[in-house]
Amino acid sequence: MKYAAKLTFILMALVLLWNPSTANNHDTQLLKSKIVMEGKTIMEVTTFNINSNVDPMDFKKRDLQVESDFTSKQPGFIKRQSGVDEKGNYIVIVFWEKVADADASMKKFMGDKSVADYAQMIEGASMKMSRYMMDASFNATNSQFVEVMSFDLKSGTDVANFNTLNKRVETDFTSKRKGFLQRLTGVNEEGKQVVAVYWTNKADSDASLQPFMEAPVSKEFMQNMDQSSMAMGRYNFLNTNPTNKEKVVALLNSFNTGDQTPISYINPQKYIQHNLSVGDGLAGFGEVMQHAPPQGFKANVVRAFEDGDFVFTHTEYDFFGPKVGFDVFRFEDGLIVEHWDNLIEVQKPNPSGRTQTDGTTDIVDQDKTEANKTVVKNFINDVIINHQNDKMTTYINPTKYLQHNPAVGDGLDGFGAAMKYFAENGLVMEYDKLHMMMGEGNFVLAVSEGKFGKGEHAAFYDLFRLEDGQIVEHWDVIAPIPPKAEWKNDNGKF
Repeated sequence: MKYAAKLTFILMALVLLWNPSTANNHDTQLLKSKIVMEGKTIMEVTTFNINSNVDPMDFKKRDLQVESDFTSKQPGFIKRQSGVDEKGNYIVIVFWEKVADADASMKKFMGDKSVADYAQMIEGASMKMSRYMMDASFNATNSQFVEVMSFDLKSGTDVANFNTLNKRVETDFTSKRKGFLQRLTGVNEEGKQVVAVYWTNKADSDASLQPFMEAPVSKEFMQNMDQSSMAMGRYNFLNTNPTNKEKVVALLNSFNTGDQTPISYINPQKYIQHNLSVGDGLAGFGEVMQHAPPQGFKANVVRAFEDGDFVFTHTEYDFFGPKVGFDVFRFEDGLIVEHWDNLIEVQKPNPSGRTQTDGTTDIVDQDKTEANKTVVKNFINDVIINHQNDKMTTYINPTKYLQHNPAVGDGLDGFGAAMKYFAENGLVMEYDKLHMMMGEGNFVLAVSEGKFGKGEHAAFYDLFRLEDGQIVEHWDVIAPIPPKAEWKNDNGKF
């Protein structure tokens, strides 16, 4: 209860920081002159410290999860950035399409238990937030460093003249500096100004500090500031070097956000496509996107794993209807160069009440990855391909086997009942060849080829979770392989 109360206090404090009904309520004249923050990109800036008992690396990991699992999925979301300065002070910058989107996200955040642990990492008393209507959209996608300065104008300042001067700072000085990427300016409801300058890295920003202070246009610019109100922060971004897994999650999340940045994670000169309904290369990917319905495509990455140069995901899609799929991406030199997948329509819960994607997502036993891959490989070859059923309980835990196949119930009894049904109805489930094997910790994905149902040529994607060297949980997607005359590329399914 004390954690819930603390979370509520922190989030209510956030609301009070920007809610116009509570800000400056002693100054009615100022409230009447508030700026209407609609019609332009909104930049939400939150600064804070983390609690002393929180490991910064743990916070970074959780912060990235909050971005991928929560914030990026909210309506109106454009971009989120997290950074930290040399003293350990943090900043989170979120760009929204409009204030209403930011409001709705905040309200949802306040009631979402999945982010409560993240809020507990933050020192509530240190948190400050403001929202600004910006002059342009963010495009500094390769930035590793940002300077954020906020301030009030001196009483009597001609705002129009100041805005012209503000632009001159960029044209006459900042844009000419090495490593400069973008300078954004904005204003909040109370008239407070903000300037965010994005740099390639901290060294380039450092090199410009003293010259900026000495430049005539900068001195004229700063003479308009109320120095007592000025706040300046300089932050290295936390997520400047995303892992391959993070790149894939960002790419799939871009279906929800429309963010074009993750497209740069695909090698434009080499993108081998194994989805046989999609043309090869980026051109094929682009063609699919052009045929998206008015509401676009949606993706919810439930599980993501990394194994060497490979990343594989388990995802819920709205892709010409609700679907569940596995995707496999291969990287070279940090870029995606190859893609495989298997998709199926979302179906009703199975006889044990399990869906195609529910169940645990926690990755543990990283040191057992190779051993677990060997278990699954032997299970596929011995039991599934060569029908050595006497070895079944060697590989599958006989007292704990959770099943997510839509037609099969839990346990070995559920598996046996399904096989009996197939036999009685002249159906087959034959695995002929194991093509790919990938894993991370307690999860292993096997990609196989065979026949299914009435003998259709099929691809089998099986995800297994293991405990103590045995399989204890299983998800799968079984999809037919179309005849070659219908393929849109010549790369084959595997």
